[in-house]
Amino acid sequence: MKIKLKLQKFIKKIFSPSVKVYELSKKNVDHSIRLQLVLVFGLCLIISVFFMKIVGNFMNNSPRNARIDYSAGIKHISDTAYEISSFFKEQKVSKNDSSKINTVVKIQDQDSSIKVLICDLEGNVLYHSSNAAEKKIDVYSILKNVMDRDDKVHYKNGKGVIVYENKEYDSLYPISFTDGYGYVVVKGIPYGTVVYDKYDNSLLAVLFAFAAFIISFYFITSRKMQYIESVSSGLYEISKGNLDYRIKKVGNDEIASLADNINDMAEKLKNKIDKERQIEKTKNDLITNVSHDLRTPLSYIKGYSEAMIEGVVTEEEQKKKYLRLIHREAGRLQRLVHDLLDLAQLEGDSYPLNLMPLSLAQLIEDTMGKYEPFLQEKKIGLILDLDFDVIVFADEDRLEQVITNIVDNAIRYSPENGELKMVLTQRNNTCTLTISDTGEGIPPEELQRLGERFYRVDKSRTRKKGGSGLGLSIVKQIVFLHKGTIHIDSVLGKGTDVSVTLPLYDVNVAD
Repeated sequence: MKIKLKLQKFIKKIFSPSVKVYELSKKNVDHSIRLQLVLVFGLCLIISVFFMKIVGNFMNNSPRNARIDYSAGIKHISDTAYEISSFFKEQKVSKNDSSKINTVVKIQDQDSSIKVLICDLEGNVLYHSSNAAEKKIDVYSILKNVMDRDDKVHYKNGKGVIVYENKEYDSLYPISFTDGYGYVVVKGIPYGTVVYDKYDNSLLAVLFAFAAFIISFYFITSRKMQYIESVSSGLYEISKGNLDYRIKKVGNDEIASLADNINDMAEKLKNKIDKERQIEKTKNDLITNVSHDLRTPLSYIKGYSEAMIEGVVTEEEQKKKYLRLIHREAGRLQRLVHDLLDLAQLEGDSYPLNLMPLSLAQLIEDTMGKYEPFLQEKKIGLILDLDFDVIVFADEDRLEQVITNIVDNAIRYSPENGELKMVLTQRNNTCTLTISDTGEGIPPEELQRLGERFYRVDKSRTRKKGGSGLGLSIVKQIVFLHKGTIHIDSVLGKGTDVSVTLPLYDVNVAD
C-alpha cells in the first residue's frame, strides 16, 4: 500500500508540470478566438498532409506503363572505351607492342556482349577481341553516327514496352601510340532493364490535400460558425426593437464576450427607454394633476366671487362664508404653487444648501411647538424620545420642511385621540428620526409609489383631507441632497412609521 502511494506521488510529481501547462494552455485557448483558429488551421493542415501522403502512395502503387531502359548498358560500353583510351594515354605503347595491347584487349573477352577494336587512322584493325572478326572498319561512318546521336537514347513505343531503335551501339575514342595515332572502338548491344514510369501525381495530391483542408476546416468550425450566426441573428432581433431578446453565451472567448456586451447593451437600452417612458408618463401625469389641482380651486373662487358680484348673496353672514371659502381655495393654490417651486428647485442639478452644524433634537422640539394647537384640536398625544447629542451638518430650513411635511401627513390621516411619536437615535456614523402615527395605515401595494409626484393613497379629488401629493416627493429630494435615506413601514388600520436616516456631523469632513 505504501509503495502504491509513493508510486502515485512520484507519477503525480512527474506529470504535474505537464498538467499545469495543459490547463494554462487550455484556459488561454478558451479565452482567445485567435488561438482557436490557429489550432484549427494547424489540425486541418495535418489532415491535408495526411491525405496528400495517402493519395501519393496510392498513385505510386497503381498500375503504370513499363519500358526497357538501355542507359546502363550504353554507359557500360562508353565506360569501357574510355578506360581503354586512358590506358594508352598513361602507358605510352607503340603499335607493335602486341603483348601489352593484347593484354588490355583480351581482358574484355570476359564480356561477350561487347567487341573491342584497335585500329589506325585509316580504319585498319590492328588488334581486336576474340569475338570480333572485322579487319577494317569505316571510321568516318562511326564518327558520323556518334555525332548524329548527340548522346541521347532514342525509344519507340511498342505494345506496352519501349524498345531501343539501334541494335548495336558504337563508342569511339582517339588514342595515341608512341609511333602514331589510332582509335579504340567498342561495339555492343546494350543490355536493358525494365523500368516503370512514375506518374506526375503532385497536382492531384495537392488538389486532394486542399479539398481535405477545406472540408475539415468547414466541419471543425461549423459549431463556432453556427454560434456566430446566432449572435448575428440575436443582434438583428435586438436592432428590430426586441430589447427583451437575449443571446445565449457559449464559451469564454471574444465572441462570448461580444454576446455578453450585446446583452448588456440591450438591457441598458431597455432600462433607458423604460425610464424615458416613465418620465414621459410622469410628465403627463404632472400636467394632468396640476391642471386639475389648479382648476378645482379656481372654479370655487370664480363661482363664489361671481355669486357675490351678481348679488346672489345678500346676507352678510353668507358673504363672509363665501369669502372664507375663497380664502381657503386661494391658500390651497398658494401651497400648490409653493410646493411645485420647491420641488423644481430641489430636483435641479445644483440646488444650494445652507449647511451648518445643527442640533436635530432642538430643531424637532422647536418645530413641534408650532403644532400644539393642531394636536390639541384633534386630541392627538405627542411623545418625544430625542437624543440631544445628535449633531448633523444640514440646512435648517430644509430639514424643518422635512419634519413639517411628514408631521402634516401624520396629523391629517390620524383619527381623534390618536398618538404621534417621534424618536431620534444615533448609531455608528448615522442618526435616525422615526415618526410614528396611529392613523389609517397604507396598503402594502401602495408603499412603493409613495414619494411620486401628485401620488395619493386616497385617489378621490374631494380634498376632504387636503394635500397636494407633493409633500413626500419634496421630503425624498431634501433627504437625498443631505446624503440620507427615507424608509416607510405601514400596517393597514394601525398606523405608519416614517424613518429618515442622515449622516452625523463630522468635524474633519466639514472642515
